[in-house]
Amino acid sequence: MLLAHIVSLHKALLILHSPTDEIVGIDNASRIFLAAKHPKSFVSLAGADHLLSRRSDAAYVANVIHTWAQRYLDLPEEVPQLADAAGQREGVVVRETGKGRFQQEITAGRHRFRADEPVAVGGADSGPGPYDLLLAALGACTAMTLRLYAERKALPLERVIVRLSQAKIHATDCENCETKEGMIDRIVRSITLHGELDAEQRGRLLEIADKCPVHRTLTSEVDIRTEVGDET
Repeated sequence: MLLAHIVSLHKALLILHSPTDEIVGIDNASRIFLAAKHPKSFVSLAGADHLLSRRSDAAYVANVIHTWAQRYLDLPEEVPQLADAAGQREGVVVRETGKGRFQQEITAGRHRFRADEPVAVGGADSGPGPYDLLLAALGACTAMTLRLYAERKALPLERVIVRLSQAKIHATDCENCETKEGMIDRIVRSITLHGELDAEQRGRLLEIADKCPVHRTLTSEVDIRTEVGDET
């Protein structure tokens, strides 16, 4: 049954097998390789065990798969990196992929990921939405800031979990907001602090959370300037 599926797979196939594998023999791997149609590849993992329990073996396999798979994946072209005068990476590049109405590819240094909208609003839900990314930035900044502070003060902070949500509310429902008309954004940030912390330490950490750079950006005046970019 398995061989029949392999014959009709019509996909590139990579087989990795160790000749010293005591769980699955070489005959099994050979039958799969012979049944598969091209393109196909076979990599012998000499000295490795079935579960790749040695870190070096696991790392080697990961690198092989990464390199081999790129030939068969529909990867977008490299996006030119913005750089400052010192050659340091600067900023983020966002571009449409052309797949679906809203799918975007985001490049930040060597990191590449997608953004999209939910299916309910016409997207493909292939990545987080813009507000998800905004909340992620605030949450990550909050946790990092708390970690740095805890290390500096030698606090027994074991782990930080930040849960965030965003919603539109009526300005009249915000007592401390300067805006009194229309709708405004409300972000609710719930911070869970794990560790043997006393009440004073927990209170201080919550105060520090409001000092993270992204929090300050979101709560301060921001000057966003739009300009026409080149077509490269």
